[in-house]
Amino acid sequence: MTAITSARGNTEVVNVRRTEAHDVSGIISLISYFTEKTFGRINVIYLLEKANLAVTLSKKNEVIAHAAFLDYPNWNIVDQADWESFLHENYSDKKCTPLNTLFMHLFVANDEYAVGCAQEIIRTVFNAVPEVHFILLFVPSHVDLGKSLGTFFERMMSVPGSTIDVDFTLFVCHRHQHCPQLYIRKARVEDHDDLMPIFMHQNEILRETYGEYFLAELIDAQDEKNHAVVCEDDGTAVGFMSVCSEVNIQLLHDCFDLGPFHGLCKPHPDDILKLPQEPSIETDPYADAAVLQRSCSSCVKGSWNMSDLSPQRQAPAAMEETDEEKSSQTSQEAESVSSQNSECISAHDMDIQMDTKTEDVLPQTLDIATSHSTTESVQNNVSEKEGVNIVSNAELPIDDVIGTDLKAAGTPTLETDERDSFHPVYRGAVTAFCIQLFCIDEKHETRSLDFLQYVFNLFPDKDFCIITVPHLVPEFLLIQNFVRVNPSSNSTLDHELYVFHRAGLLKSFKVRAAITSDTPAVEMLIKTLDLNESILDDLKVFTQARRDPDGTPVQAFVAEVLDQIVGISVIKNEMDMEYIRSHYNLEDFIYFNHHQQEEHGHLYHFALNPIFHHYTKYFLKEILRLAYKSCLYYPIYPQSVDGEFQNPYAHSLTSALHYMVPVRPRRQIVYPLEKLGINAPSKQVSKDQLSYALNHINRKLMLEPKVSVNARIVVAGASNVGISFLETLIFCPHLKFNNLTLISTHGLPGKNPPDSKNRGFLIHSHCFNDKDYALMSLCSWVNVVVGKMTGIDRAAKHVVVSKGKKVPYDHLVLCTGQQYQVPCPTGAEISKLQTNREVIHSCKQSYTGEVPTNLFNLSDDQDCLKAGHWLKENFINSHGNVIVYGNTIDIYSTAQTLLSLGIHGSRIHLVQPPLSSNVTCLNNNAIEKAVKEALSENDVCVYYDSILAQWNEGDHPDPITCASFTTNTRPFKLQCAAFFNFSNKGVDYETFKAINDACLVYDGRLVIDANFHTNDVTIRAAGPLTKFSNIYYANEWTHSNFSSKEIGFQLAAAMLNLFDPTLEPVSEPPEDLDRLIPMYKGCKIQGGVLPGGYNYLHISKPGIPTRLDVQITQPNYGMEIITGDATKGNYFRIHVNQYCMVETITCLSKEPFPVSNYICLFGQHERVLNNLCSRWKEGLIKDLYSYFREPWSMAIYHDRFIDLKKELRQILISSQVDGLPSLEQSVHQIVDGELILSEKPKKYLKRFFQQNIYKRRVEESILSYLSYNNYHLPMYAWPGIV
Repeated sequence: MTAITSARGNTEVVNVRRTEAHDVSGIISLISYFTEKTFGRINVIYLLEKANLAVTLSKKNEVIAHAAFLDYPNWNIVDQADWESFLHENYSDKKCTPLNTLFMHLFVANDEYAVGCAQEIIRTVFNAVPEVHFILLFVPSHVDLGKSLGTFFERMMSVPGSTIDVDFTLFVCHRHQHCPQLYIRKARVEDHDDLMPIFMHQNEILRETYGEYFLAELIDAQDEKNHAVVCEDDGTAVGFMSVCSEVNIQLLHDCFDLGPFHGLCKPHPDDILKLPQEPSIETDPYADAAVLQRSCSSCVKGSWNMSDLSPQRQAPAAMEETDEEKSSQTSQEAESVSSQNSECISAHDMDIQMDTKTEDVLPQTLDIATSHSTTESVQNNVSEKEGVNIVSNAELPIDDVIGTDLKAAGTPTLETDERDSFHPVYRGAVTAFCIQLFCIDEKHETRSLDFLQYVFNLFPDKDFCIITVPHLVPEFLLIQNFVRVNPSSNSTLDHELYVFHRAGLLKSFKVRAAITSDTPAVEMLIKTLDLNESILDDLKVFTQARRDPDGTPVQAFVAEVLDQIVGISVIKNEMDMEYIRSHYNLEDFIYFNHHQQEEHGHLYHFALNPIFHHYTKYFLKEILRLAYKSCLYYPIYPQSVDGEFQNPYAHSLTSALHYMVPVRPRRQIVYPLEKLGINAPSKQVSKDQLSYALNHINRKLMLEPKVSVNARIVVAGASNVGISFLETLIFCPHLKFNNLTLISTHGLPGKNPPDSKNRGFLIHSHCFNDKDYALMSLCSWVNVVVGKMTGIDRAAKHVVVSKGKKVPYDHLVLCTGQQYQVPCPTGAEISKLQTNREVIHSCKQSYTGEVPTNLFNLSDDQDCLKAGHWLKENFINSHGNVIVYGNTIDIYSTAQTLLSLGIHGSRIHLVQPPLSSNVTCLNNNAIEKAVKEALSENDVCVYYDSILAQWNEGDHPDPITCASFTTNTRPFKLQCAAFFNFSNKGVDYETFKAINDACLVYDGRLVIDANFHTNDVTIRAAGPLTKFSNIYYANEWTHSNFSSKEIGFQLAAAMLNLFDPTLEPVSEPPEDLDRLIPMYKGCKIQGGVLPGGYNYLHISKPGIPTRLDVQITQPNYGMEIITGDATKGNYFRIHVNQYCMVETITCLSKEPFPVSNYICLFGQHERVLNNLCSRWKEGLIKDLYSYFREPWSMAIYHDRFIDLKKELRQILISSQVDGLPSLEQSVHQIVDGELILSEKPKKYLKRFFQQNIYKRRVEESILSYLSYNNYHLPMYAWPGIV
């Protein structure tokens, strides 16, 4: 909020913000005849789509001013790619470059506040983009600029002989007149009084710790190693920085991956950079430790030379260099944390050789390694509040951070003790200084970088400036220009390290199209990258033909500093836009119809010297300008089980991924293509191709900042809840989570081979499948610890995983769920003919003995995969029985999987213990009958009400050779070669012990409140692991009753309030509502293949399970619609509740059916389903499968159908005619008796709807929806095409 003054002296408080789509009508209303004379005729929507920066001033949601800025001139005076040379040829000022210049393309304002609005917008632009020093504006020569802009813009003189002034006049607005660079000088003791209010505005910790005059003492204690500088504005100190040349390099080496920085040391002949090797074996110890980490930071001296990588290491890493593209999971259990951070650059990513001819400006060539030099300890504590940033210096004992237990690893590697113990040794001097204390007034915060030139001059022998900040402190503006260093995976230091190189201050960064003579320099730049040949091949294609062999246009660009190439990028035209638009929510970021086909580009290669990493966005912006593109896309393809990427194209790494936004995939309609015929969508839309995660950047997003979140968020358990939680966080486009970590026994899910039969052991929840995992690419954003949580240290805030490894956290999310527990035999001796009644008391004991090797407790796809392999190797071709024990639906899907593996039914025995309730797992008599008949036909024996008594008649249980069971009558014994257990689902014992030992409240399950909190504010939990506190008096309701995917989303939404500055603060609920548990509305889904080859699907609303035959007898049950016969494999049942909403869907079919389509039917009104109930009553529906394959239903399956419903509802609840109530208000008036009618209410409302504008507005909305989504819904006709 800011205040502006009108021409009459009135003051108004306005909101200054980036322009949004809903501002368009307000902007258009401000356009006048003078606006068109100055800027030409403007299509506002089109301009906003292409603008790099658009600023709006609003007052009470009313737009009072707006301005749009682009990186090329207005009025199309010159080609957008050539304006720099044009300006230098025609105007005297030669300082304008694409880096420091923006062009104003539109300015409109309320006349009364025009001058104040123009001043505020200009100030905002200079603050938002610190690199910009000039705002230029071309105006027709005969047009007067007017007072609003003329006050701040001055004419730029043309050079003698130029004729440009005949048609247009160029005006310029200079930064120094609005937001000048700050004057930096040495601090003086008398600055104390100016600076202390800035410090105290943040907090008083420093004064309480070091005394009233700590700042004066710090300034007075300056020497050659310690300096204090201030920035001043109009003679007043407004910022302070204390720097020191003494750096505890040992501490930094122990806690951070400093290899790409040559250990922050100067090169020395005695440096030991790699492990001594046998002549016949080439290895790189550093490669295992850091090189293959996904995004290790690097801002390296000169060269990132990886030439010592052996061929054996390079080959499998060919596509593993993308800093955001892969999850580093080790093959050793719980031995590694995969490193990730979008802003960090991997060492492998940035192996760039710099030309030594500019060594006086850019640093020399160095190898990558780490060092263990020692000096005094420096730890920087940074805090930020209300725009005041403070960094304080404190001593940190090295013992606090040395000896932690997480081991770094890249992709699965065979590690040796020798490799683990080796650390490169550097003999050179430390070449870094640190920022000890930093603060600056909020008003001048955007000029924080002004300090760096001065402090680097204080240490002419130092090349790096470093600073550390606590994880919970947001990135402030100073360090947004630094490179974030990847922490070592054995680090528990609660700080982040940021590095800035001296050469990063250079402003001569220039981007241009590549030429043939650039090839040697580019080759030198990328010579150590695994895909360097691919980059060079594409560069050659560009320089020779400008097109791929298939005709796709190719463009290549280089970035250079002081005539030295420091970056390379290759893009091609995106030729698959129809597929991308139809399969990804691209329109969350752009209005697709305002972008031409040739304006979409595909980013293939991007490499930039990390010294200039802070220019990445500028590099991308210049690529768009020079290539005449408005959007760029970068796909991330999944990795197959054998470790090879399935990407059909050779995409090299892109360190620019942090600046791009992940695009959510769209749910696809499963089309009955044969039935639709010529009305089916195009093949580009309906084709089934390899799925990939899509990342995107466009002109609008180039100057849009991301909020970096360094808080360490650790998720324990790769359950559906945990995956949904992580998915929600990573798809927040304006947030960047640097420290997301998943602890999972099998790593990330989704690694099974496609169409694996082994996945059928367990019933499917249809929350996520392998395609969903590929579309998310969680491995690009999430660190993975392979292991099981065995302890929680709440005081030290770390999780203990297998083998005692520790994972530190700031926020811990527990969502381990429940698993099938090893059944505990009752010990009953069947020779004594005991019955269930005599042993029932011992059924629920926990098993503590040795777990048999042929006992299978399946929890996820990896368990199923292992079980399938075991069966193929040890069971299928041998003799013996398999016992499937339990009474959940998984016993049926497992039985079918065993049959599909070729195991004869006579070898399969289903043993069902007594039910704990009167609700069966299928809860449908017709389906149960069909399944029983199928089991019987396949000779599968089924035993009911049977309790496990003994394994091997009480002898040593490994392996199980026989199993005894008691029943209500006579016990029995079965021979056994494999035992599948699906009984006794509960919390894993190690998980329980970790929770219990941490003193988290546990009452059968982990106790939480309505906001997912445990009794520790930093630990949240969700999913079947949890139960609500007893204060809610709702013990029958748990998260198990709801959709896991929705639970995960809501958990993420609750946590986003901690990190997202755009969200409104959450208000406390009223006192009478804080004792209510949240009720989620998403449907519960079960699906799989049952015995007999029946494809099964059950969709229901969240609730407490109740027998179906009991539900039907309720007076408010509604009606059920059933077609087909379960035993014939064409059963379809729909339950419509008393409000005519679809509440339950059950399918049992011999033929596959489109599950995703049927899920969309849940919650729909039966009228939306083409008057389902009336058609059923009239006998018009014989087969629901055929009914829901008809073309009319396709719109219901469309992912944006819900948006159409919301839009139509908004029309009906809004008053469309002045003086008349809305349709909703009319209904209320009728219900309340305020409206006396002479006709039936329904008839009146129908006439009211048709005679007013409502009918036309609804029809227009529906037709617009069908037209806009025609590529998905071509089977619908609308006026003009029939």
